[in-house]
Amino acid sequence: MSRTKPSWGEDQPIYRQIMDSVVGGILDGIYPEGEMLPSVRQLATEYGVSPLTAGKVFNELSRENLLDKRIGIGFAVRKGVRRVLLSRERRKFFEKEWPKMRERIERLEIDVNELLAK
Repeated sequence: MSRTKPSWGEDQPIYRQIMDSVVGGILDGIYPEGEMLPSVRQLATEYGVSPLTAGKVFNELSRENLLDKRIGIGFAVRKGVRRVLLSRERRKFFEKEWPKMRERIERLEIDVNELLAK
């Protein structure tokens, strides 16, 4: 998967932003369950970061039980993890993102039916 070089936000560390991108790839089916992820070097090149940063991404995702480390081969997406991620990301959306969106919708007096029609 080829990407344009990302522009990093200042709200969280770069490795964390890459982790979010990989999680998005799992949710979107770019990285299917049971399949291998790009190597550390590939990920580093793809995002324009050091192999140490890319390695930290995989180590953290593995520590969160999202990946299986296959010695001498690399990391694979753990079976059943997409369902877990959907639940986690939905909860995060409703707790952190939705309240701000809802407040803005109310402030702009946007009708829910109008919103759903778009």
